[in-house]
Amino acid sequence: MTPRITSAALGALLLAVVMAGCSAAAPESATPSPEAPEPSASVSTQPATTPTPAATPAVPTCETMISEGTVDALTEVGWTAEQEEEFVIGDVTMSDGLLCFWADYSVPSDHGQLYGWSAITLEDATRAQSSLLAQGWTREDGPDGIYITEDPQFSMGTDDAGYGMTYLFGDGWVKFADTREGLILIDWAG
Repeated sequence: MTPRITSAALGALLLAVVMAGCSAAAPESATPSPEAPEPSASVSTQPATTPTPAATPAVPTCETMISEGTVDALTEVGWTAEQEEEFVIGDVTMSDGLLCFWADYSVPSDHGQLYGWSAITLEDATRAQSSLLAQGWTREDGPDGIYITEDPQFSMGTDDAGYGMTYLFGDGWVKFADTREGLILIDWAG
């Protein structure tokens, strides 16, 4: 005699399959029962997870202060970074700051790029800005903060807009690059 599945039994079986799909995932060692259909490849039985972002280091390095793409581009052409002894702004020494000079150190040259970042107090920012302005640097207020730029006639190099070495003073931090355009490459937030 062939077993017959009644519509009530079939309904109960389908309900059990649907309810099993709604419950917690079965342990990996469990095998599906022969009556239950295999889950399709597009259906995941694993809980959804949100990727955990990489932790930001507490202190910047020459490689983390600027964007990853900039580091890749500089290293691809054979440049490496050296940390400068001091990061000084006018007459203010940034004891917790970082100033890096990227260049090809395998050949004697003064060609390279400078990037700097430091946390700064309001008092030190005011002193540093006053010192730079007294030396002939110029000030421009912008949406990102206060830009202090060297006089272009004394600059060793300028960007397309004519800006040479530039500091950007923000809320509790200062950035520095050998051109104002170079400031966008510094993505350290502190």
